[in-house]
Amino acid sequence: MAFTPNGKHLVAGEWLDGDGTFTSSPAHGPAHSFATGTVALVNRAAEAAEEAFLSYGYSSRATRAGFLRAIADEIEARADAITEIGSQETGLPEARLQGERGRTTGQLRLFADHIEKGDYLDRRFDAALPNREPMPRTEIRLIQRPIGPVAVFGASNFPLAFSTAGGDTAAALAAGCPVVVKGHSAHPGTGEIVAEAVEAAIRKTGVHPGVFSLIQGGNRQVGEAVVQHPLIKAVGFTGSLAGGRALFNLCAARPEPIPFFGELGSVNPMFLLPEALKARAEGLGQGWAGSLTMGAGQFCTNPGIAIVTDGPDADRFTAAAVEALGKVGPQTMLTDGIAKAYHDGQARFESRNTVKPLFSSESTGRTALPNLFEISGDQFLADHALSEEVFGPLGLVVRVGSLDEMEALARTFEGQLTATIHMDASDLDAAKRLRPVLERKAGRVLVNGFPTGVEVVDSMVHGGPYPASTNFGATSVGTMSIRRFLRPVSYQNMPEGLLPEDFLN
Repeated sequence: MAFTPNGKHLVAGEWLDGDGTFTSSPAHGPAHSFATGTVALVNRAAEAAEEAFLSYGYSSRATRAGFLRAIADEIEARADAITEIGSQETGLPEARLQGERGRTTGQLRLFADHIEKGDYLDRRFDAALPNREPMPRTEIRLIQRPIGPVAVFGASNFPLAFSTAGGDTAAALAAGCPVVVKGHSAHPGTGEIVAEAVEAAIRKTGVHPGVFSLIQGGNRQVGEAVVQHPLIKAVGFTGSLAGGRALFNLCAARPEPIPFFGELGSVNPMFLLPEALKARAEGLGQGWAGSLTMGAGQFCTNPGIAIVTDGPDADRFTAAAVEALGKVGPQTMLTDGIAKAYHDGQARFESRNTVKPLFSSESTGRTALPNLFEISGDQFLADHALSEEVFGPLGLVVRVGSLDEMEALARTFEGQLTATIHMDASDLDAAKRLRPVLERKAGRVLVNGFPTGVEVVDSMVHGGPYPASTNFGATSVGTMSIRRFLRPVSYQNMPEGLLPEDFLN
């Protein structure tokens, strides 16, 4: 059965109108009208979240795990309708959305399992030393506690896994933090149907309805109000560097500054070492082209830059990439704005006389075709703009003259989500030189693979030094992401009956 949005905001269990409306801009299918967010709705949602925190923040891990699993069940109950409207709004293929839905429900259940185990609490105990000289010591315990209501901004490129009930929301709810979601105007209908699933889970499990609110797209004032509201204690964001930095600055300028966990942008450089390039240049070129164009290049882990040593093997690599890119047809981009930014990025490269086009195409409207360029290492270092992310299927080959030059170039990169080494066994010494450089630059360093595809597991880090993210010690993917919404509290000389229940089970 097709889903027809009601176009309203969900605030603490009530579907509410706003002061105005906006119309969605789907890639295909019908457009729908949605209520515009307001500062008054932000206030109402934040106050409801604070009220909910008084019960939900101190609920049992079993209660929160049951709620997370109920959300996953309710999302799956709406599977076909979610896929239909998600595809209409974003232009993403149905198979991609089905996979993303599975990732979304998998994240929710993973966090349910994670909090039931209790390891994330990092419980510590130092026994009393009443006979210690010159002064006795009382008993001290430590545990991680939820921080309070959290704001989450939906992402344009992941309408499910990084949006309404995505990773940030799942981690915050697992920690015991109510969530106020600022929906993304690129996919408001998808956001609404997922919010319906969360509302159904609230009714099913009996948790406080203020534990979740969705405020649909609005003007900049609404986003600013969310991060500046005094009851909001942290923010999760996935989006552009400019937008994320503006919100980060607002969080820091508050009378009570709060952490802003922004995942912003990255070019995810690949370093192809000589023996690997010699042995499998064609395969690497083909593999890179596939990764570069996956999902129209609209992944924050898209490997936009390949660094190679100049010579015949580099020629074979680029020729294979060009051949593979020539077989890629036009793909629909997520929004008109993203498509325009891609076209502008392509024009920026084409305007440089230092940059050689290897594969050129002309994209129109909301579609994207791949482009590939080439430059020398010296010229690349002289033009910082070429190291900035172009969100889409655009790649740059940087040719260096030696391994020393490759290592020197690696040191110049800003913070990245990922950095990749392609190597053979005989490249080990060169890789040993690069690894310590790259681990200072990126949150994830990988060998002989492509970074598109982020596993949702305990050991994953999806973050990195600025500007990849605003907090290099955090991840937005994997169970460790729950740490963003917790803080350590010590309990000294406290009777057992007064301790939090998590100490006792």
